[in-house]
Amino acid sequence: MNASQSSVRIAASQQPRYNIRWTVLPLIHLNVTRRAGELRREFDSAAPFRHLVIDEFLTEDVSRELMAEFPAFDRERARNEMGEVGGKAVFQSLPQLGPAYARLDGMLRGPEFLNFMGQITGIPGLIYDPKYVGGGTHENLHGQELDPHVDFNYHPNTQLHRRLNLIIFLNPEWREEWGGALELHVNPWLPPDEDRVKAILPIANRAVIFETTESSWHGFKRIHLPADKTHLSRRSIAVYYYTKERPADEAAPRHATIYVPRPLPAQFCAGHTLSEEDVAAARDLMARRDGQIRFLYEREKEFSDVLYKIVHSPSFRIFRACTWPVRKGLSLMGVRRRSE
Repeated sequence: MNASQSSVRIAASQQPRYNIRWTVLPLIHLNVTRRAGELRREFDSAAPFRHLVIDEFLTEDVSRELMAEFPAFDRERARNEMGEVGGKAVFQSLPQLGPAYARLDGMLRGPEFLNFMGQITGIPGLIYDPKYVGGGTHENLHGQELDPHVDFNYHPNTQLHRRLNLIIFLNPEWREEWGGALELHVNPWLPPDEDRVKAILPIANRAVIFETTESSWHGFKRIHLPADKTHLSRRSIAVYYYTKERPADEAAPRHATIYVPRPLPAQFCAGHTLSEEDVAAARDLMARRDGQIRFLYEREKEFSDVLYKIVHSPSFRIFRACTWPVRKGLSLMGVRRRSE
């Protein structure tokens, strides 16, 4: 490797900086790496939250190879949080999908790419997740949709802070009227006319990078493919990055992904005569809402069971016995202060 291809060594105390003259990112389109400074400005000024939309993100050959090696839909990999088989299949182990995915994985985990992502987002110290928890290849069939949500905020195994989402779309053919556009929301709890939404069409080799926060609401509306296009599907690669720490004012208690069910369609108003499609849509919304309530109920039971076992464990009783004098003293101090 010659000098022009080697990486610059940077002191550990300094934030990594990307420099096109010395860094090699062979799978990224050269026009992307040349725009690092411009991309950083776009990321910081984007609304409704910090994000980037980058077309021709990968080289044309790499994008074409990834589409050719994309795995076939597998029903066993299409189970949702409640264990039900749906229309979304996920493969989490990218390196096993083929040579193109192995090369992509090698770049996604490499220090050069991590440094580049850190520069264009202003988030230093990014850490790659080799398990692709929640990520990998995502394939959504006709009829699928994704309610607005914010993602889980800590890695379930490493407890690292989730900081950044990278989505690469792999759909050589897609139209706006087919639905499925990635939507970035101001706040889906607001009335629809107040929740400003940015829609991003999932076309091939378009990358979307956005900061993962408590307000990075995103999802997509139902996919409606025409009769002669139902063999198609919405395909993408999702990669999530983490850091050991995050700013204190951005930290939040640990939580799973939080969904907000979509409201009834706009045509549901006084005087409107329901069509068969309207009735089907209403039933679907109610079924999904019931499913979410059932999921939350099961999670609440699991949490309550764990809490019960902790409270009634011998070790907890010993702890309470040992700390009784301190707790009693604090209680008496509180009584005295209230009586003064």
